[in-house]
Amino acid sequence: MELTEATRVFVTGGSGFVGREIIAALHARGCPVTALARSARAAETVAAWGAEPARGDLSSLNVLAAGMTGCAAAIHAAADTRDWGKREEFLETTVRGTERVIEAARMAGVSRLVHIGTEAVLAGGAQIVDADETWPYPARPAGLYPWSKGLAEQAVLAANGPSLGTVSVRPRFVWGRGDTSLLPLLLGAMRAGQFAWFGGGHHLSSTCHVRNVAEGALLAIERGAGGEAYFLTDGPPVDLRLFLTEMAATQGVAAPQHSAPLWVARAMAAAGEALWGTLKLAGRPPITRTALALFFADVTVRDDKARHELGYTSHVSMAEGLAEMRA
Repeated sequence: MELTEATRVFVTGGSGFVGREIIAALHARGCPVTALARSARAAETVAAWGAEPARGDLSSLNVLAAGMTGCAAAIHAAADTRDWGKREEFLETTVRGTERVIEAARMAGVSRLVHIGTEAVLAGGAQIVDADETWPYPARPAGLYPWSKGLAEQAVLAANGPSLGTVSVRPRFVWGRGDTSLLPLLLGAMRAGQFAWFGGGHHLSSTCHVRNVAEGALLAIERGAGGEAYFLTDGPPVDLRLFLTEMAATQGVAAPQHSAPLWVARAMAAAGEALWGTLKLAGRPPITRTALALFFADVTVRDDKARHELGYTSHVSMAEGLAEMRA
């Protein structure tokens, strides 16, 4: 499918960090965009980024189908991205919400559906090092976020067929100016003196600038093979401690220097999750199994498949992205 001025695209999660950049990328290509907006504020945001708001959320199949009417393609970026919460919340938003998006796409006659996935779907099995798309889903995912995103992705890929082609892109560690999820948490913990480099912090990590995610999503519409997943990265892995230190510095925050052994983090995660789960405490534990698996271990993936099959280039460099954050 070629994206042209006649290709209307439906986007979920359009008011979020990734969704906004996807809308902007589609707008730059001249594609009209309809974006799901569950609140007046979300509607204002997607409109400001160039999309026509469709009021509603992932809970209504009819609302989704109505919003997709007249769209040739859809990009599903909405999900519960927390690393802690109630199982039913993740099931309803990420899993059942995705199932409704698939069914609505069929009802509306959408011909291509791209799912914004994550490398986290592999968390809980073998350490994610130099992983490609052949790696299996783990038998015991490391938390509700990897679990729910894995189920959602499997549903999307299984739905591929002659009338609806489905693709999933898997960016690792999405970052960039305007981050409303990971960066605020990181800076808040550093400012409050509640951050430590478990295991020294010098873990290798793949990364993916938010505009590179958008690039990969649009290419997946045009060139992605149905029923396939594609990892997206900025290129070679980086030292996570050095990278996070640079990111914090762009916002005027000095990263802490103190470290703690990994066994301390593992003990804290086990005790914290047991305590919060048993007593139903508000908020989240100080550290979770999900955070340990994704940020306190080497996590590197290969994007050869996306570069060869999609023509993906990761056109935003790390230096350019950090310079934008400083500005």
